[in-house]
Amino acid sequence: MPILTMKDNTQIYYKDWGSGKPVVFSHGWPLSADAWEDQMIFLADHGYRCIAHDRRGHGRSGQPWNGNDMDTYADDLATLIETLNLSDVILVGHSTGGGEVARYIGRHGTDRVARTVLISAVPPLMLKTAANPGGTPMEAFDGIRSGVLADRSQFFKDLSAPFYGSNRPDSKISQGIRDTFWLQGVLAGHKAVFDCIRAFSETDFTEDLRKFDVPTLIIHGDDDQIVPIGASAMRSSRMVKGAVLKVYPGAPHGLCSTHKNQVNADLLVFMEGEMVPG
Repeated sequence: MPILTMKDNTQIYYKDWGSGKPVVFSHGWPLSADAWEDQMIFLADHGYRCIAHDRRGHGRSGQPWNGNDMDTYADDLATLIETLNLSDVILVGHSTGGGEVARYIGRHGTDRVARTVLISAVPPLMLKTAANPGGTPMEAFDGIRSGVLADRSQFFKDLSAPFYGSNRPDSKISQGIRDTFWLQGVLAGHKAVFDCIRAFSETDFTEDLRKFDVPTLIIHGDDDQIVPIGASAMRSSRMVKGAVLKVYPGAPHGLCSTHKNQVNADLLVFMEGEMVPG
């Protein structure tokens, strides 16, 4: 397996498909690089080099006790990009991975970055605070922590419903998609899964977003039950200079699976340098 070793000796697994201009994908919680396969096979077939890693503690990567925080996630991403000597990279982040991309730019800049895409992403801040009254209350994240500690296998089975919108009356989501979510979740380390809840919910990416200076596409579903659009994409699109916001009507959080054809088409248009209509 392709493996990179981070500075703390944590081993990070990654997939490297195709050839051409590099696209680097950062996945959501509690998933792995497998969550991007619909996009990777499509874009690799269209002449792009598609790279996706399992975040530390997730998938096939090592499970360290420490380092399950956004700064370290971003530094791991930087190590991947630098070790593979990538330039003119298109960074694509979903959910927690969108925070990872934002923190990477905040800490490492855009010298190696050509474009960015944030999909159903957590920035600028999920947690409800006095300065972010539209955020999600801490009690909700405490509930996630309790569910993970009590029975994380069943918790992931239940969470797959709002994640993909299968709890909506008109849903056509297969059980197979939900099972894949569960499988990726239970393969992640328990400590990493628990710590990452704080990382994705309490990290403030406001200053990171203000450092974006490359073309940016923001995609979000207006029926996202996990990362509500009002406190995320709507705000991020105003913070990132020149960002294009595309809202998918009725789409859930896991739209890279449920709306994969639309996502793939929009990614290709954007990566080819065309304007994606909002």
